[in-house]
Amino acid sequence: MNSQFKRGIIELCVLKIISEKEQSSFEVIESLGTKIDVNENTIYPILRRLTKNNYFETYTKSSPIGAPRKYYKITSLGLKKLKEFEKEWKHFLNNVLTILGGD
Repeated sequence: MNSQFKRGIIELCVLKIISEKEQSSFEVIESLGTKIDVNENTIYPILRRLTKNNYFETYTKSSPIGAPRKYYKITSLGLKKLKEFEKEWKHFLNNVLTILGGD
């Protein structure tokens, strides 16, 4: 699969996961890793870019083990972007399935 295409889908998934629950980068990697083959080298740049675009706010929270962790919280702009991405993705997926002869 084209890495640029995969990165876009993972970006959508990261927005969705954090919209449901504020998480640390470790938790995001863990959540996605159960469904999609991803690693920290993929996730960290996406988190930085989404934060730079004001789709996430960050805050630090102490950890029972080790250093404090940075947590990500979706912003209202991030929720708006998530809705746009979801709409585009569903439209794209429906068209691909139609072309492939699926439902």
